[in-house]
Amino acid sequence: MPSKERTLAKIGLNLRRLREAAGFTQESLAAAAGCDITYISGIERGKRNFGVLTLLALTGALQTSPSELLEGAQP
Repeated sequence: MPSKERTLAKIGLNLRRLREAAGFTQESLAAAAGCDITYISGIERGKRNFGVLTLLALTGALQTSPSELLEGAQP
């Protein structure tokens, strides 16, 4: 079973890929999702474990689905 760190790292890579594909900087995504830029950075580096409301804010800003952001992540 994958470790927590690998799971968070995979989600972070997905977030970075989706953010870049949508043309967002970390700063612009943070503003659109109502988060702090350091929080976005922490998620992308696999250092932050975020909640459902943040998941919905991020996917809403990126105009994608939660399942796409979580794709390939195993608990």
